[in-house]
Amino acid sequence: MNREKEIYKVTLVGSAGNLALLTFKFVAGVLGHSSAMMADAVHSLSDFFTDLIVLLFVKVSARPQDESHDYGHGKFETLATLFIGLALVGAAIGIIVSGSVKFAHWLDGQTLEVPGKLALWAALISILVKEVLYRYTAAKGKRLNSSAMVANAWHHRSDALSSIGAAIGIGGAILLGERWAVLDPLASIVVGGMLIKVAWELLKGSFGELTDQSLSADEEREIEAIITSFDGVSEPHNLRTRHIGNRIAIESHVRMDGTLPLSIVHEQATAIERKLKERFGPETLVTIHMEPKK
Repeated sequence: MNREKEIYKVTLVGSAGNLALLTFKFVAGVLGHSSAMMADAVHSLSDFFTDLIVLLFVKVSARPQDESHDYGHGKFETLATLFIGLALVGAAIGIIVSGSVKFAHWLDGQTLEVPGKLALWAALISILVKEVLYRYTAAKGKRLNSSAMVANAWHHRSDALSSIGAAIGIGGAILLGERWAVLDPLASIVVGGMLIKVAWELLKGSFGELTDQSLSADEEREIEAIITSFDGVSEPHNLRTRHIGNRIAIESHVRMDGTLPLSIVHEQATAIERKLKERFGPETLVTIHMEPKK
């Protein structure tokens, strides 16, 4: 199974789970009178929509290079990660506002309804299902080197974490009675805060890729070490690196003996390129510019 089809398969499994969970959560939230469960249902709804985003953008990013995209379409996958992060932010803001309004009503002396046990069961089932989906999607995403899939996996994990917060708030309100029903909306605010944190990590990474952020200092030092491991090759400079979706682009100038035949210089450049691709993946774009030693 090729990369695109495997990403589709994993994402469809996740979307089926999200659709089932969001339906169950909405029903449990309404019948169980739980704002925390309704917030959790909104989170699952955002999960479902981000699955659709991944399915759309991964198909586009898999297209080969063409006249208008010399480096391929890999950054469309980064765009998918960006939209997932933005969807999380939107869901988090809505959840926090809703919980804050109910908390303000409680401070004004209004009595909040104690959530039902159905809402608690929904939260517990969600924790189990979403953690399984997280581990499955994250493992596949890392193996396929797909930032969008890894981002979507964290969306599953954040939903599991939000369900934990919902379960604590709902369970506390049920066990402690009407006086502590405020734990339910407070739990929804905590859930929103968790989403903000996850969203920030996703947005930070995608913004870095879209603005051509370099690889880490450790990775660039490793690249230089690989280059200088070849006999007669020295002084790597003007090193430029960046991500293009699931691929990496590496450009570097190096120095060699200027009296060597062009064929030998070409062989060394090809050997360096091959070694870098062995380390960073066969789709890595490598450009080595040879200069004579001064």
